[in-house]
Amino acid sequence: MESLLGLLSIHVHKGVNLASRDIWSSDPYIIFKLGDQKVKTKVVRNNNNPVWDEVLTLAMFEPLPIKMEVYDKDTFSKDDELGDAKLYILLILKSSQRERNGSYGNSDFKWLQFMLR
Repeated sequence: MESLLGLLSIHVHKGVNLASRDIWSSDPYIIFKLGDQKVKTKVVRNNNNPVWDEVLTLAMFEPLPIKMEVYDKDTFSKDDELGDAKLYILLILKSSQRERNGSYGNSDFKWLQFMLR
């Protein structure tokens, strides 16, 4: 059995100026994948500047990249992809060795925070 390195808590605050995939806006949500694990935020309806303010937790057995995928929820068709990113947690942890937490993101996800317990 693999040894648990820790629990990774990802605090997803908000998205800013996300693309509109429906007529006027999107219904965004985010999926985080680490190995076989997958966690998902709630869907925020009709909002290009969603606020999730959710904490999602993944078990880390090895420092694999975390895949982040942002989607627009659709009712009658396949959900539209709004964007994706890989979070290289090992590099992030090395850059903040004094603390086992920090923040990461791009222009749409400036407020993504994480903590490894």
